[in-house]
Amino acid sequence: MILTNKKAVCVMSGGMDSTLSAYMMKHDGYEIIALHFNYSQRTQSKELACFNSICNELNVTNKYVLDLDFFAQIGASALTDKNIEVPTGGIEHGIPVTYVPFRNGIFLSMAAAIAEKEGAEAICIGVVEEDSSGYPDCRETYIKSMQESINLGTKDETKIEIKMPLVHLSKSQIVQKSLELNVALGLTWSCYKNEDEACGVCDSCRLRLNGFKLTGVKDPISYK
Repeated sequence: MILTNKKAVCVMSGGMDSTLSAYMMKHDGYEIIALHFNYSQRTQSKELACFNSICNELNVTNKYVLDLDFFAQIGASALTDKNIEVPTGGIEHGIPVTYVPFRNGIFLSMAAAIAEKEGAEAICIGVVEEDSSGYPDCRETYIKSMQESINLGTKDETKIEIKMPLVHLSKSQIVQKSLELNVALGLTWSCYKNEDEACGVCDSCRLRLNGFKLTGVKDPISYK
């Protein structure tokens, strides 16, 4: 085994995509610095529990959990404003009401601060462009522009690359890659609505279930 001191700040929600991304970074020899955000999302407690379980599975010792309760004040998203219903009628065209305004931009900015402090050379985020729900902050062009801005706004010796290993994968390819790397998929959570059993009908659940269906494998988490 090759010893390395490469470090990567991995933004980890507790979901399948960011979990696979962290596994991939570890497989590539990076020491994982795990970063999780509580942003007043509906499934905040469940996501945090999943994050901690996944960190234990990956033997991550350096982790950050940041509370961003201002997202609830901003609202404008079904994930952070309980007065807005989470859609359950299927994938909608355009930007859905589950989009949280500039969430990934804020997450990446905070990840950059941690990466600079920790001397990490990479930030990893599990954005998916082709098979996502149409969120503008999941586009490869946007993430690359954030990388440029982060390096312009940090110390000259700070050189950070934002890794997005899943950006061009479909959900079925994500499931397949997760199986190849023995990702603990049963510890992950994707549902936008529930914390006990996944609803199976929100956009995120539908995408996840379809990925498993196309792969021919049963999803290990429980659904209503």
